[in-house]
Amino acid sequence: MKLSKYSGDLSGIDYLSLLVIDINGAVRSVSLPRAYVSDKVLKGGIGFDASNFGYAQVHKSDMVAIPDLSTGFVEEKDGFRILHAFCDVWTTDGEPFDQYPRTVARKAMEALRSSGVGDDAKMLVELEFYAFDDARYSTTAGHSYYYVESAEGIGDDYADAPRFGISKGYHRLAPDDRYGRLRNEAVRAMEAAGIPVKYHHHEVAASQLEIELNFISLASAGDAVVLAKWIVKSVAEELGLFVTFMPKPMYKVAGSGMHVHQYVEKDGKSVFPGDGLYGLSGTGLAYTAGVLSHALSGSLLAWSNPSTNSYRRLVPGYEAPVSATFAQGSRAAAVRIPGYLKKGEARIEFRTGDATANTYYFLAAMLLAGLDGVSRGLDPVKLGYSSTKETPKNTFPTGLFHVLSGLRKDCAYLKAAFPAELIDSWIAMKQQEAEYVYNAPVPQEYELYF
Repeated sequence: MKLSKYSGDLSGIDYLSLLVIDINGAVRSVSLPRAYVSDKVLKGGIGFDASNFGYAQVHKSDMVAIPDLSTGFVEEKDGFRILHAFCDVWTTDGEPFDQYPRTVARKAMEALRSSGVGDDAKMLVELEFYAFDDARYSTTAGHSYYYVESAEGIGDDYADAPRFGISKGYHRLAPDDRYGRLRNEAVRAMEAAGIPVKYHHHEVAASQLEIELNFISLASAGDAVVLAKWIVKSVAEELGLFVTFMPKPMYKVAGSGMHVHQYVEKDGKSVFPGDGLYGLSGTGLAYTAGVLSHALSGSLLAWSNPSTNSYRRLVPGYEAPVSATFAQGSRAAAVRIPGYLKKGEARIEFRTGDATANTYYFLAAMLLAGLDGVSRGLDPVKLGYSSTKETPKNTFPTGLFHVLSGLRKDCAYLKAAFPAELIDSWIAMKQQEAEYVYNAPVPQEYELYF
């Protein structure tokens, strides 16, 4: 995959690909031949049918996609040079569409600045995923199955192959690690497109991998994650592999999260370090309490963990946080304060979310939850979130129906960036998904009850 940052020169470009984000956080595209790309198009955009993106009804679906060339990057593929650029979406009334993910993220940043707490929120997103050499699945009235296989010892074709064990993959090196090339090529393409990467490595389970991005402003983090996921899938396809970011693709094997390290800056300096517990300031502690409180209600989880599969991962025993806790150096806590940081460097890591989230909505909701904690002066210790018991209290809701109910009851803190129509649409869409999954029997039920 050959990518490069856009230099600002349209000469030599064959197509302009307008990237638009749908309600689920996936990227879609419409391509314009170079001859059609005019100043009018670059400034005024093109119309499209938003009903197919999950935002609008058919009777009111016309919207306008306006390219943001500051996000541009060039892909050379099949003899063509394609300029890709993320778009903002406007209504036909000439206003930014308030449900569009980039708009929501932008409004969350405006809420941060107007709060006086800070002027920027920095996010470091960890992308965990699985790579398989084959993947098949099917569901009908008469049968249901999934099948995956990996050269690292998963599946019938590799049952007798040398392997290191299903849960002993952490930081494995080649030749045990069969997917180093996938990560190397994906990271090279990410950096060429302007995405900062901290490192990559093999994760705990066989076939489980991680690419950790570096800190970036929340205003750009959604674009970076969407682009990074697209790059990983594209490189995998070129190598004849399948990748999935779903949280729990296999039974009783480690799940994949999307951990987010974060801090708020004011005048170029983080406001999170201080003399409080774990080296956090009063602001950092209150922010943490806000995040955990709205996660515990289910409201934040409706954005950070918005799939039925999310709750296959959020179970005890797999380093997946199942309760509203924070601690230093603990990967079982929902919020971890890294123990290796020096004095004055404290930040927090929210470990609960996963990549089925619409990243823009997830990060915006998390920032607003933290700001709500600051505005209310919440204390995470008094709220019981610093519990270190093996079975802590404050357990998170255990399913998608539960968190959607929580979102319906606890959404006032979101109003600065999330319109009521978006929250209603999100709940309705996710309820349909939950009904589809929870109404179907699974093979384990046949084993238990048939």
